[in-house]
Amino acid sequence: MRPTLSTHVLDAAQGRPAVGIEVAVLAAAGEEALAHAVTDDDGRVRFPDDTLPGPGTYRLVFATGPWFAAADRPTLFPAVELVVQLGTEPDIEPARPHHHVALLLSPFAYTTYRGS
Repeated sequence: MRPTLSTHVLDAAQGRPAVGIEVAVLAAAGEEALAHAVTDDDGRVRFPDDTLPGPGTYRLVFATGPWFAAADRPTLFPAVELVVQLGTEPDIEPARPHHHVALLLSPFAYTTYRGS
C-alpha cells in the first residue's frame, strides 16, 4: 500500500498558521515534482493519496523565501528542504501508513517533527 502524506506549517514568530506557502514533493533523487500544493488557511496541505508511488525517501521543499518576501520580512532560509523516509517504519499501520510532517518556521530558524 502506498504511504500518504500531509504537512502543517506554523509561523512560530507570529504564533499562527503559515498561509500560502508553496510546497513540493519530490522523489529523493528526482528533479521533477510529484506534487505541488499551497498551505491553506490553517497552514496545512494534504497531498492526494496517490502522490507517492510507494515506500521510500522523498523531499519536501517549502518555498519560504517568496512567502517571507510577500510579507516584507527578511529570512535566512529562502527554502526549507526536508528529506524523509516514508512508509518504511514497522510500527505504522502497514495497510495505510500516513505521514504528517510539521514545520515550525521563523525568519531565522526552523524545526520539524513527525506529527499525527
